[in-house]
Amino acid sequence: MNIIQKLDQNAERWALLLFYVMLVLTMAIEVLRREVFSYSSIWGEEVVRYSFIYLAWIGAAAAVKERAHIRIDVVMHYLGPRAKALLYIFGDLVMFGVALVALYWSWETVHVSWKFGSVSHGLRISMVWFLMAVPIGFALILLRLVQSILRDMRSLRDGTPVYEGDKLFD
Repeated sequence: MNIIQKLDQNAERWALLLFYVMLVLTMAIEVLRREVFSYSSIWGEEVVRYSFIYLAWIGAAAAVKERAHIRIDVVMHYLGPRAKALLYIFGDLVMFGVALVALYWSWETVHVSWKFGSVSHGLRISMVWFLMAVPIGFALILLRLVQSILRDMRSLRDGTPVYEGDKLFD
């Protein structure tokens, strides 16, 4: 397995792990500092906030990849494989359009922040690094949507059952 395949398979998992560990460790340190030393920092709150934002957007891309978003799929139980694949492709195309618009407008926000040189209050780091969570998330979502559409088209062409993701409740 080459590096591209490994990244395709696990990139979101490793990024989610990194941001989750950063969030939990920073939060634990800040609680300890506040309760034991009666002191807290402004940077701790920012690290936790921005880690959570990255977690949400990267998690959204991971959910698209695994088809794990919450959905009402009662109709899917009554459809054949071809109709199911067509419905999933239609849904992914609609989501693709929304994600393109969102990527454009989120990039616009990053551009404005870059232009005016805004920095975070506590960390004194350019806000571009934190605002990039949204366009990065939508870019990953677009990538995963393209992969999903191609996978569904392959299923449609081959007549095989479409990938529906893992079921949480049966």
